[in-house]
Amino acid sequence: MMTPIAVVPGFDLWPQALDRATQEALIAAVLAAGEVAPFTHYDTPMGKPMSVAMSSFGPLGWVSDKDGYRYADRAPDGTRPWAPMPAALEDLWRELGDANIPADTCLINLYRGDARMGLHQDRDEADPRFPVLSISLGDTAVFRIGGTSRKDPTRSLKLASGDVCRLSGPARLAFHGVDRVIAGSSSLVPGGGRINLTLRRARAG
Repeated sequence: MMTPIAVVPGFDLWPQALDRATQEALIAAVLAAGEVAPFTHYDTPMGKPMSVAMSSFGPLGWVSDKDGYRYADRAPDGTRPWAPMPAALEDLWRELGDANIPADTCLINLYRGDARMGLHQDRDEADPRFPVLSISLGDTAVFRIGGTSRKDPTRSLKLASGDVCRLSGPARLAFHGVDRVIAGSSSLVPGGGRINLTLRRARAG
């Protein structure tokens, strides 16, 4: 894979890292995952529904409700495990994440309409020494990243379909989010919108 662009220390971007065929295969896997564990607009602990619909791949999936943010080994209805992790994502994690310890979850975020993601930190994992890999599919997102304090300055960049980025080291706990999605900028996702896949190691190594 090509040398990444170092956007800020610890935040690296590989533009167009995934070719069209790989993107289409991942979209097919996402649609299948939605049949196993339907996309859900989770409630935050404050009781507000998220604008982004979510599901997961892997042994664990991320969920949220009045009891807080956490990882669970079953879909929200409690009866079925999450869809298995696609081999292409396992390969990507070995290359850019950790060569020895596998990712055990991949969050699937579906952005349609006015969906966005406010500035937040990824803090629900046991060991933040493992990076977070983010794969963009479909419409282009206006992504914002700052520092480890909400008061730190932020910068914005566009993430297009096929882009891969990594949060590690000093950026692993950086505040980040999606301000908006540029509708119609891609034809990849059936029905339009953006899919964001975030590969993580939730458990300790």
